[in-house]
Amino acid sequence: MVDSVTCLELALEGERLCKAGDCRAGVAFFEAAIQSGTDDLRTLSAIYSQLGNAYFFLGDYIKAMQYHKHDLTLARTMGDRLGEAKASGNLGNTLKVMGRFDEAAVCCKRHLDISKELGDKIGEGRALYNLGNVYHAKGKHIGRLGQQDPGEFPEEVRLCLQTAIGYYEQNLSLMRELQDRAAQGRACGNLGNTHYLLGNFSQAICYHQERLTIAKEFGDKPAERRAHSNLGNAHIFLGEFEVAASHYQRTLQLAQEIGDRAVEAQACYSLGNTFTLLRDYRAAIEYHLKHLRIAQELLDKVGEGRACWSLGNAHTALGDHYTALKYAERHLEISKEIGDQVGQTTAQMNLNDLKQAINCPTSTLSTICLSNESGTDDKNGIRTDHVFSKRVSMECMDLIKMTPDAKTSQARRKKQQGTENVDPSLLPHEATRSPLNESTVNEDDEGSCAAEDDSFFEHLSRFQSKRMDDQRCELGGTKGQNWYSCENNKEKEEFLDFIEGMQNRRMEEQRADPPSFPGLNGPRKTAILRRLNDHNSQVQSPDDKFFEMLARCQSARLEDQRSDMPPSSHQRALTVPDEDFFSLIMRLQSRRLEDQRASPTTLKRN
Repeated sequence: MVDSVTCLELALEGERLCKAGDCRAGVAFFEAAIQSGTDDLRTLSAIYSQLGNAYFFLGDYIKAMQYHKHDLTLARTMGDRLGEAKASGNLGNTLKVMGRFDEAAVCCKRHLDISKELGDKIGEGRALYNLGNVYHAKGKHIGRLGQQDPGEFPEEVRLCLQTAIGYYEQNLSLMRELQDRAAQGRACGNLGNTHYLLGNFSQAICYHQERLTIAKEFGDKPAERRAHSNLGNAHIFLGEFEVAASHYQRTLQLAQEIGDRAVEAQACYSLGNTFTLLRDYRAAIEYHLKHLRIAQELLDKVGEGRACWSLGNAHTALGDHYTALKYAERHLEISKEIGDQVGQTTAQMNLNDLKQAINCPTSTLSTICLSNESGTDDKNGIRTDHVFSKRVSMECMDLIKMTPDAKTSQARRKKQQGTENVDPSLLPHEATRSPLNESTVNEDDEGSCAAEDDSFFEHLSRFQSKRMDDQRCELGGTKGQNWYSCENNKEKEEFLDFIEGMQNRRMEEQRADPPSFPGLNGPRKTAILRRLNDHNSQVQSPDDKFFEMLARCQSARLEDQRSDMPPSSHQRALTVPDEDFFSLIMRLQSRRLEDQRASPTTLKRN
């Protein structure tokens, strides 16, 4: 009894710490409670659930899944239907974050079925919301494998997103029935995001506007900021750039009020790109400079490279090619530093274009030199005293004369000029016929070359055959053969015994153990486990789908042990929005440039 009291006290302290936001300390108390042990099954179930949630918050999803499984098994063993529903929902959320979407959907559906069976409207709403999140995350995960714009996803992705919308709409209808405004706001936000991915931008704007209204009712600044950012993204695709800019400016103000520097930089990045679309390049430069400063402050190299790229483009549009060149060089340096191949290619192309614009030859690798000795850094961390100098020696070189064919013909002409005044009889016969002294082989030499090749291959063949003979092993007499056969049989028997023992060990490791609950102790532990097993055998068996889910959970353990694929070259930028606005802007700009491209006209020369 003393152990149960101590376990409960430790668990209550762990719960208090987790609610206060100190989950790491809370986990320590929960683990201590399990070490103390208890024979109170409901207390143990609560500890499992809280430990799973705490590990989930800390990002340790493997341990979170383990404790939620313990909670689910214990709830089913006790016949606690409400506890089973909650544990299934928690396990589903954990599996979703781990990318195991099909198993997560089965767990969340189990949560939904039990909640409907018990008439638990709040639990039903949570299950619908979680199911929408699973299919929304699955659709986004599959869609990331390609480079499609919103509304241009394959059928598999669209089916997942439409399924998510169905669950979100059911959740929204139920929350309106329960008059839960906060839950309505969350559902509207997710509906807006899903419609945005499907390309339904007008519908997305309607839901995000409702989300914004509810966020203002509760004074939820972060939610209000997210709503403004999402509204800006949707208006961009409708071509309403001025409206988008106003939403991004409000996003920037809210980020400054909250004090989130990374989100502030993201808003500046979006504003800079939006003003670029509006052709207000000076305003774009102002916001991109703010983004650059914050990226340098937060040591975000990817964001710093994006800012330099954007600043170079804006200065190029204003005709300030020298400043644009400065940022293009910095973009190339950062891309090399972080190993961004696409960034390096883009920066190099920009450098070549800029060098052509300022009349520098593109064949030079570095026509613009940095004055590292006497240079100073400006407030943005970019060197401002570039010394622009042309390499005259390179300008005088003819690229055509540097090709291999030109060099060969030039050498032949020099040789002919040098031998015109020399009597051929004075030259050695071998020198005049040696292929080493000729740039090409004449037709008369083909027969001699073929003979030399044949003799070479014949010599090589003899050499290889000698090596093969040296490596052959000689067979011994009858006694040696019998000894070799006996030894070979012994080795085979030992090897087969070893394989058999290893297989037996693997079978033992894969045997299913009876339910084991860490923290369950006391003198009645054996009796409690026996009673739980007897009770479990009398409980009506669940549906086949749930058993299939458990089987998939077990089979997925093999997948967890596989070696991971090489990491993607794409790096996450702290100061760039999660929405890949960078690539979207590039594609929008390229389409607009193609539409506005005019046919070249012929100019008459005076």
